[in-house]
Amino acid sequence: MDPLFAGIDLGGTAIKAAVFSPDGTRIADATAPTSDGESLNGRPLWQLRVRDLLAQLESQTGPLSAVGISAPGLAAPDERSIHSMPGRMSGLEGFDWTSWLLRPSLVPVLNDAHAALLGEIWCGAAKGARDAVMFTLGTGVGGAIWSNGRLLRGHLGRAGHFGHLCLDLDGPPTIANMPGGLELFAGNHNISSRSSGRWQSTRDLVAAVSAGNPDALAVWERSLHALACGIASVINVVDPERVVIGGGIAVAGPVLFEPLAKAIAQVEWRPTGRAVPLVPATLGEWAGTAGAAWHASQFSAPAFP
Repeated sequence: MDPLFAGIDLGGTAIKAAVFSPDGTRIADATAPTSDGESLNGRPLWQLRVRDLLAQLESQTGPLSAVGISAPGLAAPDERSIHSMPGRMSGLEGFDWTSWLLRPSLVPVLNDAHAALLGEIWCGAAKGARDAVMFTLGTGVGGAIWSNGRLLRGHLGRAGHFGHLCLDLDGPPTIANMPGGLELFAGNHNISSRSSGRWQSTRDLVAAVSAGNPDALAVWERSLHALACGIASVINVVDPERVVIGGGIAVAGPVLFEPLAKAIAQVEWRPTGRAVPLVPATLGEWAGTAGAAWHASQFSAPAFP
C-alpha cells in the first residue's frame, strides 16, 4: 500500500487539511474556520480543530505515514513550532505540534509561503525547477526561494519576505520597519489609502480596471511597476529559472500577468536575451497543504520527485 501524507495549512480565517499520495494527488480534504481569538477550556479553538480535521481525514483514508504543518510566522530551527508570529494567532508561538498531534514521528512546521512554494515545486507550477521563487500576493507580499534544489530558509527563517524589499528610502515603514517596502505598493492591506479611498480591496480595484476606469488603471499600473521592480530585484539576487505568482491576486489572470510582464521587461536584466518565465501558481488554496505534506514525507520515507 502506498504511503499517504497529510498537510495542514493554518490560515488566519480558515484551516485547510488534505491527504496526498506520493505523486502529489490530493485524495481527501477538509476545512474548518480558524476562529482566531476564540477558545474552549483554555485552549485556542484552532488547536482543537486541527486535531479534529486530522482525525476526520485519517478515518477516511486510513493510517497516515507523515503529517506536516504550514502556518504564518517564522518556523523554529528544530521545525517543531513557529517561534515568531507577533500580533495575531495567540498560542501559536512555541506551540509543539508533534506533542499535540501525538504522532510517532516529527510533525515538521513550515512558514506558509515556504510551504506554498514547496507545493508548487512538488506538483504545481514550479515542478521540475532547480531554481525558482514564489511571490505570494495577499494582505501583504510574501514569498519563498527554491535554490539549487532546496528551500532557502536563512539563519532565522526570514528568507523570502519580499514584501520588505525597500523601494522608497523615504517611504513609511512596513511592519518589519523597512521604509517604502514592496508590500506598501502591492499589498491588499492599504488599497484604500493608495487609491484615496475609492477602492477598498484589490478585487474591487481589478474590477474597476477591467471596466476601463482610468483612475483605477493609474493606481494599478503604479502597483505593477513596483511589483515588477521587486521581482526583477529578486531575479538579480537569486537568478531563478521561474517566477511563480500566487495568493489571492493571482486569480486576476491577464489583467495582472499581461501588464506585469510588460513592466518587468522594462527593468529585468536579461544577459541571454530571454525573460525569466512568469507563471501563475496552479494549486490555489491547497498549495500550503501540499508543501507541508511533501516536506513531512521527507522525514518518513525516501525522497521522491
